[in-house]
Amino acid sequence: MIDVDPTSLGLEFGGGAAIGGVIGFAAKKIAKLIAVLVGLELALFKFLESRGILSVDWDQLTAGMIQVSEAANGAPPSWMATILSTLSVSAGFAGGFLLGFRKG
Repeated sequence: MIDVDPTSLGLEFGGGAAIGGVIGFAAKKIAKLIAVLVGLELALFKFLESRGILSVDWDQLTAGMIQVSEAANGAPPSWMATILSTLSVSAGFAGGFLLGFRKG
């Protein structure tokens, strides 16, 4: 029989949730900043292309995204067992991350 300490389990879950919340909040702020920068860069490329200053191969630009999405359809990685063994901290972290990301 597995001996589970509810206090330790609660502390791991709560600690993971708190850390996940902070990281999720920061990740959303950083993601917004990166999205704005990428959008401005693409708008600048389109503007420079319309003026004849720059030539952008848009098919090549999107081909990389298609290749990445096709590579994501493979078998699950071998480190899945490690993640499953740390489920209490991971679940708390994921919950906190999502809450922090939503509030950010």
